[in-house]
Amino acid sequence: MELMRIVLSDIISRDLTQMKAAPNNQRPRENIVDVCERLSSISSNSGISSVLECINADALVIGAGPAGLATAVCLQRKGVHNVVVLEQSDCIASLWRERTYDRLCLHIPKHLSELPYMHFPREVPKFPTRRQFLDYLDAYARENSIRPHFNQKVWRAWHNDSERMWYVHTVAAADEGDLIQLPRTYRAACLVVASGENAEPILPSEGATPGIRSACNFPGLHQFSGKVLHSCQYKNGHSFRGKSVLVVGCGNSGLEVSLDLADHGAMPSISVRSPVHVLPREIYGISTFSIAMALSKFLTLRWTDRLLLWLSGLVLGDLSAYGFRRPSPGPLELKETIGKTPLLDVGALTRVKDGSIRVVPAVHSFASTGCFFADGNFEDFDAVVLATGYQNNVPSWLKVESTCMSDGCRGQWKSTNNLYFAGFSRKGLLGISLDARRIAVDIQQQQKFRHSTKT
Repeated sequence: MELMRIVLSDIISRDLTQMKAAPNNQRPRENIVDVCERLSSISSNSGISSVLECINADALVIGAGPAGLATAVCLQRKGVHNVVVLEQSDCIASLWRERTYDRLCLHIPKHLSELPYMHFPREVPKFPTRRQFLDYLDAYARENSIRPHFNQKVWRAWHNDSERMWYVHTVAAADEGDLIQLPRTYRAACLVVASGENAEPILPSEGATPGIRSACNFPGLHQFSGKVLHSCQYKNGHSFRGKSVLVVGCGNSGLEVSLDLADHGAMPSISVRSPVHVLPREIYGISTFSIAMALSKFLTLRWTDRLLLWLSGLVLGDLSAYGFRRPSPGPLELKETIGKTPLLDVGALTRVKDGSIRVVPAVHSFASTGCFFADGNFEDFDAVVLATGYQNNVPSWLKVESTCMSDGCRGQWKSTNNLYFAGFSRKGLLGISLDARRIAVDIQQQQKFRHSTKT
């Protein structure tokens, strides 16, 4: 058996040598997948598939972010103990740890952001900082003995109908994407997709990640001579002091990056393409999210939106003069129908009103020194931050037709063949907790049914 492993390792060693010799930007994900596919085919056709390591579990959870951790804990509490959590990075909550800016804070109060069975420490403020939230997640995993299988990048997940089992194939990857051991196979009756809606940054088509769709296109960006980075690469504005920076994308990240740049002495401009709702994070000391939840218990969605916008107007005033156009549907209606989150102001509007942050039109194209806008004007910039958002990467590795997949995995927590989705409900951390509890109950019932049929 050990000899077979050596033979298979030698089969892929030549491919790996070529891949390592290539520059990083020429190592697309498809190359890794091709190697894995060839290895899987060789082992299957040779009748030696048993040499590839196979790990059995009652449930597999893809992703060790808040959704994956919450689901694993809930499953444990329901008596489903053989749960394997797979994480492509080398740590839990890699998005929060590695792809967020320093000043990030939760926009939702801590009592509405807690994961099941664990409260935030009393000394943590109402809106925890990024560091405090990471400390909470570390403690959550540690105290519940959740030990994910790290550096396991899923390249295929499929359902064996005859066995009624899920098979997940992973490749162990180092920081640069190099293979460091033979691919693994995981097998379980239940599969929970908890990799998140924000697994991959949305990049311009000229720099898009292979296999991941691109939802933005900025002609001429490759000609721009200044620094270009995605908001997931932005940490703070220290290195941008005194520089003119264009922030493309007016979501919560774009608005907060602009505020951080202004606080660090930069000259930020934020490009606003579409109408957007801007709400205060708090209204007279009460969380806007808490107010929305309370109103929605007694009023229709439309009336809740009307009252929210009226209260927000009392706090923020009319923002149309500053370049923010309000869409016709209300903020909660947009969140419910298309998943678009309203902007929650944490101080950026004050800097917009005093001129520290400029609001500019949509981007038309780039040139070597700056940007042409939709209104025909041109401006020079020293750097560009692409706050163009994120997307899930599930369709690239989940090889199955699912009703959830038709809407990008959104809105449903359960599909067919014991396939579940945690954290795709458009309801943030509160929705994650609800998904995790529902999934755990359902898997517990499925497990009891399987045990009863065996006896």
